[in-house]
Amino acid sequence: MKLDILVFGAHPDDAELGAGGTIAKEVSRGKKVGIIDLTRGELGTRGSARIRDEEAGAAAEILGVVVRENLKFRDGFFRNDEHHQMEIIKMLRKYRPDVVLCNTIEDRHIDHARGSELVSHSCFLSGLMKIETQLEKEVQEAWRPKVVYHYIQWKNIKPDFVVDISGFISKKTDAIAAYASQFHDPDSDEPETPISSKTFIDSVHYRARDLGRLIGKDYAEGFTVERLLAVDSLDALV
Repeated sequence: MKLDILVFGAHPDDAELGAGGTIAKEVSRGKKVGIIDLTRGELGTRGSARIRDEEAGAAAEILGVVVRENLKFRDGFFRNDEHHQMEIIKMLRKYRPDVVLCNTIEDRHIDHARGSELVSHSCFLSGLMKIETQLEKEVQEAWRPKVVYHYIQWKNIKPDFVVDISGFISKKTDAIAAYASQFHDPDSDEPETPISSKTFIDSVHYRARDLGRLIGKDYAEGFTVERLLAVDSLDALV
């Protein structure tokens, strides 16, 4: 199955928090979108890996993605090395996306920046013909995505471009809410974490509203780029 867009997240819920509105919007436009989670988030203070698996499946249905896989790397301890790169290359060659979205380039959680670099490097390596991979005993052809974009997470990084998600903020919100074990629940007796407060969820909504304000829309999501963006004409800019 060839995908138009493949979204990577170091943990289940990264894709939803950083790019949930954009994913929902692209799905509504007929694009085939998939999500690859690098870990099961097993080191998360609240919930468990099994619960996160179930929540990730529910969020995927809400967003309408056609596939979601988990590479089961070690939460907190995966590395940007050959072993992990080869596993991601297999996914890139399996789904052959034109666009890759991945973790932020710098963040509070060490897995986010590490995952960002790992996916970015793997996207380049995946295009090299002399790197040989097999999946289910089938030899894979080299494939390099056209572009790699990084969504924004905990830190307020200045975006290089934003996507209007005004009509899709409810999908984003619902997909995030699917991770009930992780986020604000006044009835939960589990330990408090930086992302379990109501303030955190409010901040996600506020950022989307503020980025929307800057472009004259209701809500938006921001991304950073690895190379200059190009347009055919000034008419392509809004």
